[in-house]
Amino acid sequence: MTWFWNSFLCSAIMDPFKGQGGIQMLLTAEQEAQHIVSNARNLRTQRLKQAKEEAEREAAQYRSHMEDEYQNSISETTGSSGSNVKKLEEETEAKIKDLKKTTSKVSSEVVEMLLKCVTNIKT
Repeated sequence: MTWFWNSFLCSAIMDPFKGQGGIQMLLTAEQEAQHIVSNARNLRTQRLKQAKEEAEREAAQYRSHMEDEYQNSISETTGSSGSNVKKLEEETEAKIKDLKKTTSKVSSEVVEMLLKCVTNIKT
């Protein structure tokens, strides 16, 4: 490595035009390096944006999937709740009918018992 620098310095000192060319080469190499670094940064920025968009898209899909599952579970719960309400209404109606039937059978006996109590006078 030292040999390279020594020969470069010697050639730059001995031939001023060659030295200018060497400096120009270094400037050109530096500019190319800056372009390479700039392109790499731009590519990295693009990849980061792309990754961010992809992550947002996946998050939206997951959110949508979870929302659908939630809505399905709610509809299943309310659907079974509605059938439970209908079942309870039917049971209530059956019990009411049974009570009315029993009441109509017993009502004549109750009226007779009340009349006996009212008409029996204790002295």
